[in-house]
Amino acid sequence: MADIALTAAQIAPIDVEKAEIYTFQAAEAITAGQVVYLLAAGTVGVADATTGGGLYQARGIALNAAATGKACDVLKRGRVAGFTVSGMDASTPVFLSETAGALADATPAGTGTAVVCGIVVTMPDKDATKVVHAEFRWRENW
Repeated sequence: MADIALTAAQIAPIDVEKAEIYTFQAAEAITAGQVVYLLAAGTVGVADATTGGGLYQARGIALNAAATGKACDVLKRGRVAGFTVSGMDASTPVFLSETAGALADATPAGTGTAVVCGIVVTMPDKDATKVVHAEFRWRENW
C-alpha cells in the first residue's frame, strides 16, 4: 500500500454542478485534500484507517484548508483534481490510508480497516487525464 500524493493548492471539484459538497465546521486544523470523518458534535476531523475512535468513518475530502472552528467544504461525491493518480489504472479503487487524512492505492496492510473512498476515472480530454472520483458512503459503518 502506498499513499496517493496530492497537491493541496490544486484540490478542486470537477463538474461542481454534479458534485455533492457540504460545509462543516472543522474540529481541528485540516488541509485541502485530506479525508475527513464526522464527529458526534457535527464537526469534521482528519480520518485514518487505524482502529479505534471512529477515525476510519471517512465521509469526504476537504476542499479547502480550515483552522479549528472554521468552515470546511467537504466533497462527498464527485470528481476531484489534485491527486497524483496518472500511474494507476482507471476503475482502480482508492482507500482510506493509515496515514492521517491520506488516500491509498490499496487496502491498508496493518491494523487498518479497508474503507473504499472512490475510484480512479479518466477525464474525456485529449490527454485522458486521470482523477479521483470520490464516493463516500455515509450510511456505511466500518
